[in-house]
Amino acid sequence: MSLNQKVKDLIQQLGEAIHESVSESEHIAGVVRDIREQGFDVLLMLEATIGLNEVQEEEAAGAVEAEDTMNGPFTSNDVNFLKSLRISVEDSENQ
Repeated sequence: MSLNQKVKDLIQQLGEAIHESVSESEHIAGVVRDIREQGFDVLLMLEATIGLNEVQEEEAAGAVEAEDTMNGPFTSNDVNFLKSLRISVEDSENQ
């Protein structure tokens, strides 16, 4: 199995894990049930964008240290992921 195929398999597993999490969520099921009780049918479609950046060993060690010392609730990877979902994160220093 090539590295690219292994990564594709892992991405597919990630998609399946996300789907499973959403479909088994009691909170989501409860909200859907409440909407149906109001006389509406629910069709839920989610789109996930998964971005990958290849990391060199030296960069990986530095990134872990940087994330540990980063102030605030989000790492740089968190911020990049949120941006990919078109969610902006305000800088707490600028508030």
